[in-house]
Parts: sequence; structure tokens; C-alpha cells
Amino acid sequence: MKVKSQIQDTVFQGSLAVLSWSVVAMALLIVAILTKFSWPAIKEFGWRFLVRSDWDAVNGQFGILPVIYGSIVSSLLALLIAVPLSLGIALFLSELGPLWIRSPLNMLIELLAAIPSVIYGLWGIFVLAPYLRSVVEPALKRYLGFLPFFQGPAYGVGMLAAGIILSIMIIPTISSICREVFLTVPTSQKEAALGVGATRWEMIKLAILPSSLSGIVGAVLLGLGRAIGETMAVTMVIGNRPDISLSLFNPSYTMASLLANEFSEATTEIHTAALVEAGLVLLCITLLLNIAARVLVWSVAGKASRQA
Repeated sequence: MKVKSQIQDTVFQGSLAVLSWSVVAMALLIVAILTKFSWPAIKEFGWRFLVRSDWDAVNGQFGILPVIYGSIVSSLLALLIAVPLSLGIALFLSELGPLWIRSPLNMLIELLAAIPSVIYGLWGIFVLAPYLRSVVEPALKRYLGFLPFFQGPAYGVGMLAAGIILSIMIIPTISSICREVFLTVPTSQKEAALGVGATRWEMIKLAILPSSLSGIVGAVLLGLGRAIGETMAVTMVIGNRPDISLSLFNPSYTMASLLANEFSEATTEIHTAALVEAGLVLLCITLLLNIAARVLVWSVAGKASRQA
């Protein structure tokens, strides 16, 4: 009976190990397949593929610097808007809000993550873009037009609209993780700060934020990972023009939007390979961001468990 139980445990453990490693194998397989199908472009353009600005499918010349620029700037703009809002939401839900409202409000905010991205895109086209074009962008141009970020004609669709849409989409991710991180700070640490006469804000500044720094950074990186890979909503509001411009009003392009728009129209081998290589670059950036975020989240979780 004992031998039979040991065999069953061994089989069960082995089965779970195979399932766990199969995910890693799948990720490596995806990288290998993308590398294989993008090899003609890698061989043709080399590292210059990352720094060239021309995307000419007719003449077979491809470079993704404008779409890398569009992906990074739209994602950073989303973080600039979303991080302060998410931290405020997380602090309210973990420390400052009435107990009776924390759970329902947290559930409502997390529901934002369940809305399909195409719905955000439709809202962006029919509500956000006209409002930006008629109200926000003219006002920014009037009062802040001396800065290069707020110059040029107001289109409505463009980098600013994409950044706002992305910020709304990543707020649930960042605020949820930050809330969980704030709740891991020991109560004794908060009470000690209040006991020596600190106000609620001083307690947050001295006891909660320093202890939660790694977790906050991890949440921000996860939000950045989602923003940089978002496709449909961004494609509908960013304008899809591969230009590099400092103005947030101008249309731009992202790697995800490029793939969504052109993959069905690629007819030559080099065009398809260039698109697959753009996907490979996007995958590498997203994987690196997620690995960094996971390491930081594990770091703060381990620190909290040791203090408990």
C-alpha cells in the first residue's frame, strides 16, 4: 500500500512538473517560430531594422524605428497619467476609504479590466477624439503651445488619445497590485508611526510607501507591459501614421497596430518577414518587462513574509 502511494505521488508530481515546464517550452517555441519566419528580414536588414525610419512595402525597405517610438511614447504617456491615479486609488482602498465602500469600489475598478479593448476603441472614436479635437487640444495649444509637445493641428486621434485610452486600461492592473502591496505592510509599522505623532499622510509617506517601493515598481512595469502590447483600442485612435514627432497631437503608430493593420495585406516574403520580426521585437520587450516586474513583486512579497 505504501509503495503504491509513493508511486501515485511520484506520478502526480511528475505530471504537474510537465505541465509547468510546458508553459516555458511553449514560450521558447513561440520565440523559435518567430525567429524562423522573420529570418529573411533579419538576414536582409540586420540591426539596421531597429533604427531605420522607412517602411516601404512596394520597394521592400523596412525599418521600425517610428513604431518603436510610437509604442514607447504612448505607453510612457499612459503611465504618466495612470500611475498617480492608481496610487491614489490604491491608498484610498487600503488605508483611507470607509470599510463599507472598499470592497465594492475595488470590484468596480477591477471590472474595467474586463471590458473588451474594442469597446474602449469605439468610445475613443465617438467620445474622446471629438472632445480632444474641439476642447482639450485647442486649450493645451493656447496655454502650453510654447512647448513642442502641444504644437500642430488638433486632429483628435493621435498620440494623446492613445495615451489616455491606454491609461484607462492599465489603471485596474496597477491599482489592484499596489493595493495588495500596501496591505502587506505590517500593521505594527503603521501604528508605530501614528504612535509617535505622525499624521495619516506622514504615516503613508514614512511607513507604507518606502516598504512598498519594489511592489509599486513591479505594478508599474506590469502596466507598461500591457500598454505596450495593446492592439485594438490603440489602432482605432492613434492615427496609424509611422512618423516621429514630438507633438502629442500628431498621429503615430505602434508595433501592435502595425501588425494588426498590415499582416493580412502582406504579399511578399520580405514584407511578411519584416512584420514577424516586428512581432518578435514586441515579444522580447514585453517578456523583459514582465520578468522584471515578477522579480520585483517576489522581492517585496519575500520581504513582507520575513517581517511577519
